[in-house]
Amino acid sequence: MTTKSTDYTAQVQKLTVAQKERLLSRMSGKLPKRLAKDKLTEEEAIAIQLELEDEQLQEWKEKVAAIRAKEEKENKKSK
Repeated sequence: MTTKSTDYTAQVQKLTVAQKERLLSRMSGKLPKRLAKDKLTEEEAIAIQLELEDEQLQEWKEKVAAIRAKEEKENKKSK
């Protein structure tokens, strides 16, 4: 296990049952199928979901920052 996945596994252990259920409900793609076929434990699946959501959040932040920078640049040109 990598350090990164160990961090997510540690985070999973701190989650409440309700928080775990929310993460499980947001799973998409092959992840729920792997969980259903017992290829992953529930903790492993939740850790992967946490990691995916963190990556998606970072991508979104980068896109928003680029859009804001572009808007700011256009606003400076128009003044």
